Amino acid sequence: MNKFKALNSVKRIIGSLLFCCLTFPVFANEKTLAELDAAWAEMERAVMSGDFIAYQAAYHEDAVLVSGFSNTSYPIATAMKRWKQGFEDTKAGKVTVSLEFKLSKRFHDETTAHESGMFRYATIDSNGKEDVFIAHLDALFVKKSGKWLMMMEFQKSKASADEWAALK
Repeated sequence: MNKFKALNSVKRIIGSLLFCCLTFPVFANEKTLAELDAAWAEMERAVMSGDFIAYQAAYHEDAVLVSGFSNTSYPIATAMKRWKQGFEDTKAGKVTVSLEFKLSKRFHDETTAHESGMFRYATIDSNGKEDVFIAHLDALFVKKSGKWLMMMEFQKSKASADEWAALK
């Protein structure tokens, strides 16, 4: 009878280990996606509130912007210099800004991620004129000291409002 109990105990232990090993990737995946979603949401918040410092902090210090529009790549710091005035205008209330990301492909592990989709950036000036820009996007992230940082932003090509609406 002791052998039977011991065998059942071993079976339970093996079953528990298998359950943990098989379900851990699911929980890790959900945790990683939640963290990445939070990183995207923080970028949206920073842009819409004109929080330049928070937006800049969302990128790795060596991040690169790749532009399919001008067929170039350059340090994100160069792009930030161009974008800073827009943040200041937003913060001062001179313009109202909205930003939204929609993602279609998400590849990741616990410390790296490649995300594809689109972004929709819109401004409304003091006269009520709205300007909307929608683009296809790829992004590479790394997780450093517990924080997801964008390493590369590839603004691939312009997207239409119909393409935006079709992406769920």
